[in-house]
Amino acid sequence: MNKPIVSFVLLLLFSCNLVHGEDPYINYEWKVTYGTLSPLGVPQQVILINGEFPGPKINCTSNNNIVVNVVNQLDEPFLITWKGIQQRKNSWQDGTLGTNCPIPPGKNFTYRFQVKDQIGSYYYHPTTALHRAVGGYGPLTIHSRALIPVPFNPPADDFTVLVSDWYAKTHKTLKGLLDTGRSLGRPDGIVINGKSGKGDGKDAPMFTLVKGKTYRFRFCNVGMKDTINVRFQGHTMKLVEMEGSHTVQNMYEMLDLHLGQCLSVLINADQNPKDYYLVATSRFTKESHFATATLRYVNGVGGAAPLEKKEAPKGWEWSLNQFNSFRWNLTASSARPNPQGSYHYGQINITRTIRLVSTDGVVNGKQRYAINGVSHTDPETPIKLAQYYGVADKVFKYGLCKDEYMPPNGNEVITIAPNVVNVTYRNFVEIIFENHEKSVQSWQLDGFNFFADRTGEMRQNYNLLDAVSRSTIQVYPNSWAAIMTTFDNAGVWNLRSNALEKQYLGHQLYLSVNAPNTSLKDEYNMPDNELLCGIINGLPRPKPYAI
Repeated sequence: MNKPIVSFVLLLLFSCNLVHGEDPYINYEWKVTYGTLSPLGVPQQVILINGEFPGPKINCTSNNNIVVNVVNQLDEPFLITWKGIQQRKNSWQDGTLGTNCPIPPGKNFTYRFQVKDQIGSYYYHPTTALHRAVGGYGPLTIHSRALIPVPFNPPADDFTVLVSDWYAKTHKTLKGLLDTGRSLGRPDGIVINGKSGKGDGKDAPMFTLVKGKTYRFRFCNVGMKDTINVRFQGHTMKLVEMEGSHTVQNMYEMLDLHLGQCLSVLINADQNPKDYYLVATSRFTKESHFATATLRYVNGVGGAAPLEKKEAPKGWEWSLNQFNSFRWNLTASSARPNPQGSYHYGQINITRTIRLVSTDGVVNGKQRYAINGVSHTDPETPIKLAQYYGVADKVFKYGLCKDEYMPPNGNEVITIAPNVVNVTYRNFVEIIFENHEKSVQSWQLDGFNFFADRTGEMRQNYNLLDAVSRSTIQVYPNSWAAIMTTFDNAGVWNLRSNALEKQYLGHQLYLSVNAPNTSLKDEYNMPDNELLCGIINGLPRPKPYAI
């Protein structure tokens, strides 16, 4: 064989290897421990990851493979979920009690998932007990690949801002309140990245800016109860992204951030060089809390001006109007999960409507929250594992939650049971959330992005063109909200309230999306390292799926 032919063969082999090679892997080793910090100025027990609160940032690029070995050094079982990460064909990694056995104290579990066709701002958090109330959460940022253009110039820096209401109590104390039928009550304050400045000029700067440059701030409300309004003193915000979708770039002086929601804004450092405050304020509460973080211009002179009394208008109508101003940027190139509905979701026929009505009541002297009359409780054997091992009939019943539900007048009968809804693979479904409460609700759907339509309007007025594709939706008091999505991701997926108290007391369900044929084309096999518990513990592994 002569040299040109050899060179050609080597080049061909090299090219094939590039085409079929795996996407890059990013590995993390996390140790989950207790620690003592003072988020509100008073020492209390918090949950740390590698000694940090908030936890380490997962910083990755679209299609990267993420490997996180979580070592549980708490005295209780522990799980983490990856809020907004779709886990294509891989609900084994969702990290909820309906899909995974919790990690026992002193043990570890290695999560493996790919951020397939996703970009944007997300976070991770615990799903066991009331652990989220005292930390264990952190940011997860997915950048666009170099070949995919972003609809704005690269910022000078990229900051994460995790805002949360906060209780000055341990998670065990808070769990004890709910387990004995009492309420968590009002939060004690607000924290920004685990700290709570009071606008008195005494706090060290959290963010540093250079005059004339533009900065990206990624906000997430990782709290338990309250909507939080965010604003920058002296600066306006340009909204550019929400939960993985580039948005029409409108300008805002302040933004309402509901529970579980994430978004990105750009700000221009175009003010006189000195200090300014980022302000986070709780919304829709009788007693409002606020916290500040300091922005410091390089070579700036002077502290931040005293905080002016500047809040969003009372009531929720202003917030609804702001929500209706959010639009998907259809001209932006981007990774797009759920490609069937990426551009023309308004032209897809709805095959099923599920109407979810939130109710609450007292069962055996204790408060419970229900969806269509069913208050979810986690079985000892996770729902996903029960299905895989063929023992679902011994763990839960399908169909307790009906598609249509009329709440009784004052005579609510609540069933406490695992709440599992069967949905048809790849069907395009409308879900309507009805809120008969006096407070704003927020809901999270794992495994999918959906099209979050306008709330409180007639169906014929739906936005069928450019509703933002995302994974959370808020529902205003005595109102309703509609979402539409294609259930094209096989597995068992959690739909839950982002309000921690309500979620813990039953405001969640699981959607079982079963492909017609068990095949690796539709869903991955159970991982080799999967933890087992409940009635399947010690049973032989079922035969794996074939290609």
